[in-house]
Amino acid sequence: MMHMNERIVCLDIGDVRIGVAVSDPTGTIASPVEVITRVGWGPDTQKIRSVCERYNTDRILSGLPLNMDGSEGFQARKVRDFCAQLEKAGLNVIFQDERLSTVSAEEALIEGGVSRSDRRKTVDKVAASVILQQWLDAQNHKEVSP
Repeated sequence: MMHMNERIVCLDIGDVRIGVAVSDPTGTIASPVEVITRVGWGPDTQKIRSVCERYNTDRILSGLPLNMDGSEGFQARKVRDFCAQLEKAGLNVIFQDERLSTVSAEEALIEGGVSRSDRRKTVDKVAASVILQQWLDAQNHKEVSP
């Protein structure tokens, strides 16, 4: 699949839900999109492929849940295994350290006055948006610096 634009879809992959965010076509701003309830690798992969088709991209940024010391544990292995399925489905996956993204997302929602029950429904896509924005900012910073 050709890159028709520079959009990238970001996933915050959990055992129960996958938070989804997407960048704007210029690769500057991340926006939360939806939360996918996990049902199994096949249907989950299909759902993510359809999100990518909607945004005309084959690029995925997946949050990688590293341990606080930076090492990869059981959860990171599960994310890598799932992303291997996405790659078999023709998507290009890169990884971003997601430590503290859910904490940042939760804090932002609390500051925004979002109720606890509504936070539970939205925190995953907001966390995906936080992960993506950190990555976009790092990419854009690289282009600017000498």
